[in-house]
Amino acid sequence: MALHKILKIVAIILSLAGIVFLGMILSKGDDVVKATGEGVDGYLYIAYITLAIVLLFVIIFVLKGIFAGNIKRTLLSILGFLVVVAIGYALASGVETPMQDGKMLSESGSRWVGTGLYVFYILAILAIGSMVFSGIKKMTTR
Repeated sequence: MALHKILKIVAIILSLAGIVFLGMILSKGDDVVKATGEGVDGYLYIAYITLAIVLLFVIIFVLKGIFAGNIKRTLLSILGFLVVVAIGYALASGVETPMQDGKMLSESGSRWVGTGLYVFYILAILAIGSMVFSGIKKMTTR
C-alpha cells in the first residue's frame, strides 16, 4: 500500500508541474512558442522524468516477478524468443536503401529492419496458430 501512496504523490507532483508549464506556454502566446519553442522544454523534462519513473518501475516489477516465479520457465521463454530473432536474422537480407530524406540506410540497418519484420510475422503466426489450436481443442473436448 505504501508504493501506491508514493506513486500517487509522484503523479500529483508531475501533474502540478505539467499545469505550471502549460500556464507558462499559454502566457507566452502562440506566436512566441511557434517561433522559438520557448516554454516547451518544461514539458519535455516532465516527459523524460515520467518515462524514467515508468521504466524504473517496470524493471523492478519484472525482476520481482522473475525471482518470485519459476526462473527455468522464464529462461526458456527468453531462449525461445532469441531463437525466433535468430531465425528472423537468418531470413533477412541487407541491401543499402535510399531513404526519403536523401540519406542511405546501411546494409546492416536494412537487415535489422528485415529481422524485425520477420520476427513480427513469426510471432503473429504463432499467436494466431495458438488461438486456432485452442479453439479447436475446446470444440473437440466438449
